[in-house]
Amino acid sequence: MNQAVPSSEAPLYNAPALVAYADALLQKCGLAAPMAASVARTLVEGDLLGHDTHGLALLAGYARELEAGGMAREGAPEVLSDRPAAVLWDGRRLPGPWLMEQGLDLLIPRARELGTASLVIRRSHHIACLAVYMLRALQEDMLMLLACSDPNTASVAPFGGTQAVFTPNPLALGFGLSQGGVMVDISASITTNGMSNRKRAAGETFAEQWLIDAQGRPSNDPQVLFDSPPGTLLPVGGLSHGHKGYGMALLVEALTGGLAGHGRADPPEGWGATVHLTLHDLHAFGGKAAFLRQMDEVAERCRGNAPIDPAKPVRLPGEGGLKRREAQSRDGVRLHPSIARSLQEVEQRHGLRLAQALAR
Repeated sequence: MNQAVPSSEAPLYNAPALVAYADALLQKCGLAAPMAASVARTLVEGDLLGHDTHGLALLAGYARELEAGGMAREGAPEVLSDRPAAVLWDGRRLPGPWLMEQGLDLLIPRARELGTASLVIRRSHHIACLAVYMLRALQEDMLMLLACSDPNTASVAPFGGTQAVFTPNPLALGFGLSQGGVMVDISASITTNGMSNRKRAAGETFAEQWLIDAQGRPSNDPQVLFDSPPGTLLPVGGLSHGHKGYGMALLVEALTGGLAGHGRADPPEGWGATVHLTLHDLHAFGGKAAFLRQMDEVAERCRGNAPIDPAKPVRLPGEGGLKRREAQSRDGVRLHPSIARSLQEVEQRHGLRLAQALAR
């Protein structure tokens, strides 16, 4: 997922107050209290990490889904298959962040016992920022793999094609190090729908040609996604090496829709997700000490690598996000200015104000 850090002139918000605000708004839209708390925490964590297209930027859309019945307000997932190390749920259109928390609570003890455990969820609602869930891997001495697709829509064409088949199909990986940890959160497409929507709304274009129009001509204008016929996002690798992103997209489809037995071959139901989550317990293989010995060495070789630009030293994936999370938890969260605007309508309906969460 693309990260876009707000301007230093943007107002600062108190992180716990943001969680309380989002929690209250979701409950006013009818979401059960435990689920609202889970969703609120996850969205604010996304902003704390700097993934500001997948934090509170999603809140207005989630509120509309609750009010329109597109997101279930209460209930529990249906267990479709349950083996010791492999579980399949029907998420029944319940909030994705809550389903993810429930899924992690289920899998962690199983991975402790068995070494590896996997959960696939079909018919989840959107699960927000994948990097947020990697924090749990760092805390639990786990290696986590998370993949997500949305079979209800498409905006990415296969390499060489002009018609959308895939969503950006994010893939995330998390594991701890002796110092910090690694949190990979990437998409099989060069950019995301969230960033494209934001730039279109602001009348902006991308710095590079990350899209193609319906005739396959490269473009930097997100408007092509909304033309008739629509253009598409390019897979990772772009016009010359897009077979790499195409392969990633197929991997995610197999891990999600394929293993779920539910996906693009079925009628669309609206904004949602199919999810694959696997945990590996470090202690079940070579052991935590051996894992850290190997990955600390790799990390040091990366961090100590001679940079192309001395002003931009090599970082590990997630390193900047963890530092940003620490700083923003302490000093306040800078939200992208479009977030406050997006919430005005739903705030008016429910008598809440984001400004009440401003840092004092």
